[in-house]
Amino acid sequence: MSELLANLDQKLRNAIRSFWKTRGTQADKQGKERDKDRGDRSAVTAGKHLDGFRELVAVLLEAAGLQRATIYWRRKTELPGWFRSEKNWDLLVVADNKLVAITEFKSQVGSFGNNFNNRTEEALGNATDLWAAYKEGAFQPSERPWLGYLMLLEDAPGSNSKVKVKEPHFQVFPEFKEASYAERYNQLLTKLVRARLYDAACLLMSSRKGGLKGEYREPNAELSFHNFVTSLLARAIAVAQTQPPGPPALPRLEVGPPDKVSPEGD
Repeated sequence: MSELLANLDQKLRNAIRSFWKTRGTQADKQGKERDKDRGDRSAVTAGKHLDGFRELVAVLLEAAGLQRATIYWRRKTELPGWFRSEKNWDLLVVADNKLVAITEFKSQVGSFGNNFNNRTEEALGNATDLWAAYKEGAFQPSERPWLGYLMLLEDAPGSNSKVKVKEPHFQVFPEFKEASYAERYNQLLTKLVRARLYDAACLLMSSRKGGLKGEYREPNAELSFHNFVTSLLARAIAVAQTQPPGPPALPRLEVGPPDKVSPEGD
């Protein structure tokens, strides 16, 4: 495990730098087009700004010892749901026709008030639907898959300022009173993991200026990137050690073209 995690901080910094650089490049390119997207939307509609994180996780998984596995990324990433027909996930790992792991990669830059509730409902709904489908046998003969969620949040005054709550009838829980959006994300991801809706979650914060140099911070050690990938790799290694005999074959990647996404879906 230690060898797999060597130089992890530098690799993460490279992914952070790639996020901001790609985001800026996409915004500049689309900003010159006649049908320009409005505001920060132009930076995310090309759908490539989080590729550095997906690439890093894919490389780690490739080195985990899984045999006859495929890492699906922007291609064949649909899984059946229980309350809907299917959901398109960000990254899937399948080995010997069994579902091993699922990962969601999300970011939020600006528009903190508009998008936080959407993110919350999305994260809760996706996990609830997945586990209901699993309970009903949708992924047979798979064991319980690993489910992870990574959020990169802009480190800015808007994400760190206190936010008022509305309590016309009943009081909100105390941890939300005067909590910033950064703290609300911290509460959300911590509770999702502790409620066992997700096996691991990661919260990273990075500013537009510092991010171009690979700078980031982790407001909660429980939600660190190291803990996130350690949990994922532990699952991958455990599966590798119990795989039935068969022809050796290293994991392969199936990557599709970038999809256009909305600001609520990046």
